Amino acid sequence: ALGTMLAAVLLLLALARPASAAPDGASRRAEALKRLLEVFGIEDPPAPPAHVKQPPQYMVDLFNAVANADGVTKNPGVLEGNTVRSFLDKTHSEKMHFLFVLSSVAKNEKILTAELHLFRLWPRASDGPRRHHFCQVSVYQVLDKTRPEAPEGRKLLATRLLALQGSGWEVFAITQAVRDWTEDESSNQGLLVSVQSLGGGPPDAPGVRFASGRDHHESKKPMLVLFTDDGRRGASLPTGAFPGASRGLPMTLPRASGPRSTRSLDRLQPCQRHPLSVDFEEIGWSGWIISPRGYNAYHCKGACPFPLGENMRPTNHATVQSIINALKLSEGVSSPCCVPDKLYSINLLYFDDDENVVLKQYDDMVAGSCGCH
Repeated sequence: ALGTMLAAVLLLLALARPASAAPDGASRRAEALKRLLEVFGIEDPPAPPAHVKQPPQYMVDLFNAVANADGVTKNPGVLEGNTVRSFLDKTHSEKMHFLFVLSSVAKNEKILTAELHLFRLWPRASDGPRRHHFCQVSVYQVLDKTRPEAPEGRKLLATRLLALQGSGWEVFAITQAVRDWTEDESSNQGLLVSVQSLGGGPPDAPGVRFASGRDHHESKKPMLVLFTDDGRRGASLPTGAFPGASRGLPMTLPRASGPRSTRSLDRLQPCQRHPLSVDFEEIGWSGWIISPRGYNAYHCKGACPFPLGENMRPTNHATVQSIINALKLSEGVSSPCCVPDKLYSINLLYFDDDENVVLKQYDDMVAGSCGCH
């Protein structure tokens, strides 16, 4: 809601003040950081990865498709839901059996789409010529890990024909299986991938091979990608792609308000948008946030004097209130306030507590324009 956006602005202003500004400055800063985490839907800041870790290229590319370098949404229609989670295989086995631990998925998250991403390797020269040029790849949900190869021990999720020649990512939809796992964590016994020759040969005999989680580069490891929605929605103000999104934004936090004379001067200025930038490194979050380094939230400041011009983007209600205030037709009626009338979302790419990479979109985080309301 709009109140959430305004509260976030106040928090950013509080964080901008040096801790020495007051005796209880440190505790105020700690409280502000806690409240800011709540705005981002996080209870405690995740610990930075123990070792230098590169995020999956797919997640980086997705972030770049959705947001500009400052995290502001430039293509609102790209994401399905507001959260994308990536998980790497935990089995580290050479066999095509995969297990993804989904404990970080919140109970209130709705699973919209789940995809298994497998990197297909070029066939080995030792495989020699093949009579058939295609093979069948099947993905199964394991129901009984003691006998996953038996018909009753697995459930078919997806199947397709693949040419023996080629390399690159293959994506299989496995949404229903993941929904089962999130409803009953104990039912998650992993996935099994089978490659079958069209000539009737034994499984795994054809030249199609996928990178495993053990012996291949981090960028090619099997990955589960979830598109979810946590139900968090913002105000009913206009939203959309951020205009001029490619321009860089200043990343230095503003300092505390100036002398009283300066603040008085501010009140005489017309309602307009002013920078309000937050630097994640300065706040202490750069260890777990991958992108962006910070963003400019902007804030609205200034007077809404009578008569309100069109440049102040007044609502009809604000215009009437301004007239009543100017003519003193009713006691206790103040002049309209300078507030955001258009809001933009931002996106964070970050490591969660389990070192999985998450892309999350947050509504109402940037004041796109200001008006008298």
